Amino acid sequence: MDKDYIRGEAVFEDGEWWYIQPGDKTRRRIVSHAKKNMTRMFVNGKYIPKSHPLHKPGNYKSLDDAWSHNKIDSVPKGEVYAIVNAAWPEWVKIGCASIAEDRLNGYQTGSPYRDYKIVCTIQTDNKRKTENLMHKTVQKLADERRNEWFKISIDTVKELFYKYESESTTAKEHENA
Repeated sequence: MDKDYIRGEAVFEDGEWWYIQPGDKTRRRIVSHAKKNMTRMFVNGKYIPKSHPLHKPGNYKSLDDAWSHNKIDSVPKGEVYAIVNAAWPEWVKIGCASIAEDRLNGYQTGSPYRDYKIVCTIQTDNKRKTENLMHKTVQKLADERRNEWFKISIDTVKELFYKYESESTTAKEHENA
């Protein structure tokens, strides 16, 4: 049996090794499962679909392990996120990334308590443009700004993110009508 199957998903039945799907408990031969996994991408254990512009088969700790910063930054599609840390309870960081969870892991390496948390995200076709718009919007209501960090209530930021997404969805629905 392959050494990567150690978490109990593999069983020996009917004279061969089978992978047991965690969700529906269906079984698949280890060989065919491993072959299929060769075309999949995982970043820090999270599946990245083939439709993602940065898809590259393999298992990576972060996007930086798969691609250069230039390649990652060249992809306009991504997420705008709000991150908080309990050490600075009044401050919220608004940033953008291809995958917000991947960026969060980068922050965690600098924190001995791994206490950064994503509180909201926006999926967008142009992460830089949306990030700039959110910076301008949040700055109007913030007490203070330091680069991408804003002194503002997290509830206010959540409302602004929700409002932006609602308006975006409505605009897209009108475009498609």
